[in-house]
Amino acid sequence: MSMIGSSEGFQLVSLKQEEDDQSSETDQLSTEERHPSEDPAPTQMSRQPSVTESTLYPNPYHQPYISRKYFVTRPGAIETAVDDLKGHVAKTSGEIIQGFWLLTEIDHWNNEKERILLITDKTLLICKYDFIMLSCVQLQRIPLSAVSCVCLGKFAFPGMSLDKRQGEGLRIFWGSPGQQSLLSRWNPWSTEVPYATFTEHPVKYTTEKFLEICKLSGFTSKLVPAIQSAHKNSTESGREKGLMVLTEPILIETYMGLMSFIGNRNKLGYSLARGSIGF
Repeated sequence: MSMIGSSEGFQLVSLKQEEDDQSSETDQLSTEERHPSEDPAPTQMSRQPSVTESTLYPNPYHQPYISRKYFVTRPGAIETAVDDLKGHVAKTSGEIIQGFWLLTEIDHWNNEKERILLITDKTLLICKYDFIMLSCVQLQRIPLSAVSCVCLGKFAFPGMSLDKRQGEGLRIFWGSPGQQSLLSRWNPWSTEVPYATFTEHPVKYTTEKFLEICKLSGFTSKLVPAIQSAHKNSTESGREKGLMVLTEPILIETYMGLMSFIGNRNKLGYSLARGSIGF
């Protein structure tokens, strides 16, 4: 009968050596901490040289996969869109195209919309282009001779508004704001608004090409002389005052901003890869 206290079948393990090893490691660490000057090869932190350069494009803080979500950045997308619009202008009016830009339109309810803008010698064309199907969905033609005012400035909202927007924009008037009816002002889908507001596209700093066509200042520098030239050559009466160019805050009369918050947060106004919906 074996006893509970019997040591048969067990091996005695000595903890002495492990304790000595731990104590020696502790002594060694304490020696290094207390006497760093005695260490023949002190440890130094090696810092890798920075690869970030102060360039505008590509943006050193821009993540490439984010820009690839926009279909306009896919190879050949913007070129196809411009060729389609050039062909349309050649067939319909034969006007001379002075340039094209990729900008973001901000409607009277603060909703962002991706747009291609073309300036000819007589017309400003605002195109809603589907970069997924590569087709023009909507084209708005604004005679340059009808433009009465161009306003540059930061975005502003009424004092009681909960909506907000950072940055600067450009607003083009081809009619008096007083001509806008109350119904069209409070209708988010109205197309009878006598002005259009633009700001720079989010893909501006992805490449050199998009830096050029998404620059709001470049668009303005071409638009103003084109409008002034159209006024000079216009035979319409009532254009004696010419074009007014103002620098003042651009007012967006929204108060709650719930619709624009949901739409702009999810980029619903852009041709964007939405990801996989199914499993």
